[in-house]
Amino acid sequence: MAVVPVDVLAFGAHPDDVELGCGGTLAALVARGYRVGICDLTRGEAGTRGTPETRAAEARRAAEILGASFRATLDLGDGNLRTDRAAELEVISVVRAARPRIALAPWVTARHPDHARASRLVAEAVWYSGLRSLDTGVAAWRPQQVLFYASSPVAGASFLVDVTAVFETKIRAIGAYQSQFHDPAATGPETYISTKGFRDGIRARAQALGQIASVAYAEAFLAHVPPRVDDPVTAFEGYEPGFPK
Repeated sequence: MAVVPVDVLAFGAHPDDVELGCGGTLAALVARGYRVGICDLTRGEAGTRGTPETRAAEARRAAEILGASFRATLDLGDGNLRTDRAAELEVISVVRAARPRIALAPWVTARHPDHARASRLVAEAVWYSGLRSLDTGVAAWRPQQVLFYASSPVAGASFLVDVTAVFETKIRAIGAYQSQFHDPAATGPETYISTKGFRDGIRARAQALGQIASVAYAEAFLAHVPPRVDDPVTAFEGYEPGFPK
């Protein structure tokens, strides 16, 4: 899919990272009328299971399930994700073509080193993308903010997003990656993410975050600056179920 202007652009180090970390939020935004795009920084070629070709097909299907306007794939090196100037320019090209209001990226303390590199790469490239003096042939553009999602438990979230209404859409998008996640019929070697425990943990984690927000399922985000809340009263509606009476 060609890169087109969107409201939100989500970056992942590998195909399936976006689905795990913020797939529910993307589906919720689409349901509200926003346009979202996805950019995978690598082809996932270092994965133990599947092939880059298999994962490309799975990623296309997952993007369709989430309602993404496009999914772009860069080739910055799975297992040793590049963060040099050439890599920055590739990310800048996507940002300037998509012109998002908000960019999403993995949180820097992620377990996988590629995720930590992706976090820094995207944050820095988004900033440089706004420099008019950096001529790439496409007009400069800087999103309002980079928000960071975490695919594993994280403390100190800046805010939570209620994804209850679209959580099963998130699960279906993750399920599109049949080569990667738990499948009793699979014959490949077992990995950390192919276990039943990991699959069950996706739902359990979303439920745990949802309990904090007094909803069924939620996703967590971190930001370098706190978001503005215009109405702090309604922002906390439902945190004490049954009150006031």
